[in-house]
Amino acid sequence: MFCFAWKMLLTTVHHAEFVSCVCFSASVPQIIMLSASANKLSRLKEQAEEYAALIMEELDPEELGYIELWQLETLLLQKDTYVNYSQALSHTSQALSQNLALRKKGSIRKISNTLSYYLEDNWKRLWVLALWIAIMAGLFTWKFMQYRDRYVFNVMGYCVTTAKGAAETLKLNMAIILLPVCRNTITWLRNTRAARVLPFDDNINFHKTIAAAIVVGVILHAGNHLACDFPRLIRSSDEMYAPLGRYFGETKPTYLALVNGPEGITGVIMVVCMIIAFTLATRWFRRSLVKLPRPFDKLTGFNAFWYSHHLFAIVYVALIVHGQCLYLVHVWYRKTTWMYLAVPVCLYAGERILRFFRSGSYSVRILKVAIYPGNVLTLQMSKPPTFRYKSGQYMFVQCPAVSPFEWHPFSITSAPGDDYLSIHVRQLGDWTRELKRVFAAACEPPVSGKSGLLRADDSTKKTLPKLRLDGPYGSPAQDYGKYDVLLLVGLGIGATPFISILKDLLNNIIKMEEEEDASTDLYPPTGRNKPHVDLNTLMRVTTRPKKVLKTTNAYFYWVTREQGSFDWFKGVMNEIAELDQRNIIEMHNYLTSVYEEGDARSALITMLQSLNHAKNGVDIVSGTKVRTHFARPNWKKVLAKIASKHPYAKIGVFYCGTPVLAQELGKLCHEFNGKCTTKFEFHKEHF
Repeated sequence: MFCFAWKMLLTTVHHAEFVSCVCFSASVPQIIMLSASANKLSRLKEQAEEYAALIMEELDPEELGYIELWQLETLLLQKDTYVNYSQALSHTSQALSQNLALRKKGSIRKISNTLSYYLEDNWKRLWVLALWIAIMAGLFTWKFMQYRDRYVFNVMGYCVTTAKGAAETLKLNMAIILLPVCRNTITWLRNTRAARVLPFDDNINFHKTIAAAIVVGVILHAGNHLACDFPRLIRSSDEMYAPLGRYFGETKPTYLALVNGPEGITGVIMVVCMIIAFTLATRWFRRSLVKLPRPFDKLTGFNAFWYSHHLFAIVYVALIVHGQCLYLVHVWYRKTTWMYLAVPVCLYAGERILRFFRSGSYSVRILKVAIYPGNVLTLQMSKPPTFRYKSGQYMFVQCPAVSPFEWHPFSITSAPGDDYLSIHVRQLGDWTRELKRVFAAACEPPVSGKSGLLRADDSTKKTLPKLRLDGPYGSPAQDYGKYDVLLLVGLGIGATPFISILKDLLNNIIKMEEEEDASTDLYPPTGRNKPHVDLNTLMRVTTRPKKVLKTTNAYFYWVTREQGSFDWFKGVMNEIAELDQRNIIEMHNYLTSVYEEGDARSALITMLQSLNHAKNGVDIVSGTKVRTHFARPNWKKVLAKIASKHPYAKIGVFYCGTPVLAQELGKLCHEFNGKCTTKFEFHKEHF
């Protein structure tokens, strides 16, 4: 498209009898607008005149009012002068030669290394899964053998033994499925030694795995009862049935009587509720990937998932009743369902009660509201005095004006040292859409020259909706401080948990520098003719606690499709670029709507970007001091560069975004761990 536009412009110029010149007021701005349109840069089109003046200033220092075509073509063809800045990944070959082991390894050695690194990265998950499976197998076998030795086996056969074995695993799984969603307990345990051996980052995955095991258990238990042992009981002879009369009654029951009993009714209630909850919790329904006609479209989306999951309150009540009305067990201490459920249910109920009372004590005042391009709502609110959190953590937010019951999790984008709380909300579903609507209605029109809908401050006349908070809760990113180097990768709104980390890291660096300066001033001078220092001053200086920051470097890669996304964190990026004098934090923005560097369709954009940054220190794409790369990063080169710069370092790779890239990054981390001295540890979050 750009080449075609270029030819059309040349033709226009020729017919206008300006064969060797390009008119400043028309042709150059038009070229910029066409290039901006091809790369989906709407804001660049609005500033075409400004950047045309920049080109004229560069190529027309004598202020003739025109430039010759060969001058503009030469500027475009001088790629090395304006593309080299973006080649931060050119260290790849150096990385491969200095830090990566390129020797060919045999197949056995390769398999051995792959297995060892897999075990090193997954040993926490593996031992927990192995223990869980072993316990289930033990319970199933124990109950299976117990009923194998009872008379009922002669009538119902392996149907009843299988059903009872599955029932025992169901009791266990219905109990422990609550533990991974006890968020307060898990957040507390993250700060204990238990975090060394338990994979708390995988709590939701473990919750889903247990749910899958429950589905299998229900099929085995209910299926064998309904399709196998009940029919065998009904078809048995009177002589075979007689010893079972004390369990089922002196008269042989009918199939309908067995199903209509307390055991059958509660069982059917549980199965129906589970089918509804499990179905609406699947990705297809929860993410609205299934399109249903009205009014059935209400069965998709997060709201349907959230409300249907509360059917499990009915399930647990029915489960306890079901466990107390067993046909074949009449002794109370052998009815063990309540024993399995007692502790987990009480713990979970306690957490919900705590959340209820705690959320009422967190009254916040909205300080600022902004709605940015890309349907992102920013909320800045006052921080309650008792609300203490770490960077990378998240909190739940409720807006009574949208729903008095629903709570939704959002990463905290403010740093712990800030005197306010902030979140960034991307419109992805029913609740977020409605939240944006109610705040947009309360906002005043945008101020001239500012993006978004502003603002909720002293000048705001309208009353803003109320918010309630609950949290904070732990996440993988909160443990960033235990790594030597950080690689933070965010896709779109997935950058939110890392903004808080970058701000906190910068604040800690500044604080450490201030402490070092203060410590230097306080240390007593030594040597001849130096002033005397009393013992109290000496003790105060030498015992001064020094904060040691293990993290020495951080690399932030933000990949987004929309130019307007950079407005979300423009202030933070400028602050980091200005205050990070030691270059500890390296920021890389990638805009995927623009063709990669070197492509003719983005050549003009790249040239303008370089000229403007050299002259004004501002990137024309992001509007910040951080320069923007085009297209998608080459992640293999990214990791190679970091590995070459930090040999023998422990690098924490934190990712937040779609699952597709998570698989690629996880695989690359495994590959590099087997080739270089640098150790990559991968952590992921999905939105």
